Amino acid sequence: MSDDPTPNGIPERLIEATTTLLAEQGPSAIKARTVAAEAGMSTMVVYNYFGGIPELIGAVVDHGFADIERTFAALPATDDPVADLFRMALAVRDIARANPHLYDAMFGLSTRATYRPSSAKGVRRSGHSPAFKAAYAHVVEACARIAASDRVEMDDPTAVASALWSYVHGYITLELADHFTEFDDPVAQVLVPMGVTFTVGLGDDPARARASHEAALTSHQSSTTRDN
Repeated sequence: MSDDPTPNGIPERLIEATTTLLAEQGPSAIKARTVAAEAGMSTMVVYNYFGGIPELIGAVVDHGFADIERTFAALPATDDPVADLFRMALAVRDIARANPHLYDAMFGLSTRATYRPSSAKGVRRSGHSPAFKAAYAHVVEACARIAASDRVEMDDPTAVASALWSYVHGYITLELADHFTEFDDPVAQVLVPMGVTFTVGLGDDPARARASHEAALTSHQSSTTRDN
């Protein structure tokens, strides 16, 4: 489903209602009648527009990736491509923390609770969706910018983007599950060192890599404070 609004706005209202229920009550709340009630519609509207809950969840997941794509597109490209890439990681973390259940639907292998994955091959694999690919293209482009700099040695930006995507979402998943409670500031104490190690592994100077990651974190924190 396209993220562009439809003339009557009904699909978007159902997606918004589902996203709200996920955030406030978790996946067990996602039923046709509860989504319809949240949207102020009849239950049949859910089936008329999406066919069922698995298809609705798929549209919600696409909407989530479209949100990531818009966030990435809004981030400025500076003369420090390493810092720019880490700002993207921090932005995804913010999105995940705002709605962990939506994040789980987007990046988890299986869906949970009352909604079932579609039986159609590949339908629930969000990595195949155009919405995901549009968001992920920004990551590949950012890695290509680093490859074009004098800081690293990189043969395949696509492979590096995949490695980066893996460590960032691995960290986010663990943080959402409270695996870093022993740290006062897990971003500064865990995520930043991981990013530095990753970049140094590509050939960057350790001091320069740390400076870029710390600058990105400071900039992100300042931006978040202004927005709040």
